Amino acid sequence: MAANMKAVKLRIKSVESTMQITKAMELVASSKLRKAKERADTCRPYFQELYRTLQEIAKGNTEFYSVYAKEAVQEKCCYVLIAGDRGLAGGYNANLLRCFEEDAKGKMVSVLPIGKKAVEYVRSNNLEYVTDAFAEIADISVADCFEIASILCKEFRQGTFGHVELCYTRFVSILTQNPESVPVLPLIDIAKEEQGYNEKERIRNLILYEPNGVEVFNSIVPEYLGGLIYGGVCESVASELAARRNAMEKATGNVKVVNLTSNISALITFILAGKILWVLGLSASVFSIAGHYLGAHMVVKNGVKIIKPIILLVLALLLIKIVLGI
Repeated sequence: MAANMKAVKLRIKSVESTMQITKAMELVASSKLRKAKERADTCRPYFQELYRTLQEIAKGNTEFYSVYAKEAVQEKCCYVLIAGDRGLAGGYNANLLRCFEEDAKGKMVSVLPIGKKAVEYVRSNNLEYVTDAFAEIADISVADCFEIASILCKEFRQGTFGHVELCYTRFVSILTQNPESVPVLPLIDIAKEEQGYNEKERIRNLILYEPNGVEVFNSIVPEYLGGLIYGGVCESVASELAARRNAMEKATGNVKVVNLTSNISALITFILAGKILWVLGLSASVFSIAGHYLGAHMVVKNGVKIIKPIILLVLALLLIKIVLGI
């Protein structure tokens, strides 16, 4: 019986340790997610304005011609594949790679991988790649994205490939992240009229560009492409964090079920061994239930303004206890 009791205690301790790890990972992902989403939202308007500028230049030149805006002769397609650095994110990486495989099926492809999982996938499948210098998505900066865009534009102008697509995971909400592949080059529709193209926008097309509109257009395209890549990186990072948070939340819930089962098993074992202190155990249970009920009710009713003072009070009392050695 003693051996069984020891095994039960070890089991409970192991389950609780696992639950602490998954909960910690969930909280870390949640704290990083907000910053990642804000970064994605902040950069988006700037690059949307860049695209509108490209449209205005193209529409304002009757003899407009750019290597970036003509029909591709080379059928080969280069994918900028943005995956994560780590696992433990549910089906995040697997869904993205499946999306890439479906979109690239039957095509001549080259890949520029971003993120450890993307680099590992390209190497394990012996795919042709442009460079593997951007294996850490966590370290990717705006400057890195502009460097990637510069590499892609150079290869595109040289005719190494005729299409560029961005394969990433779009952040929809904390619960939903959609992998998708978006064509970014060539910009063959850039000069087409759009509905709602009003007179005010036509007047803006009277702007003179030096040395000429095509030169300005060609110099903006790499900046625009770098912005798209940076936006894709931000969206992918936010999606990965959300997927990891959801996976850890689910794992924590599963561990709680296992923990409940272990506790019931332990209770039965200790009852059979006659080791239960009924008065102490029942009293602790009643006060624990009451504390959880009152705490939840206070949070729902008063929100953050009641939580912060209580947390500070508890921390102060804990500090006093540690200092005085009570």
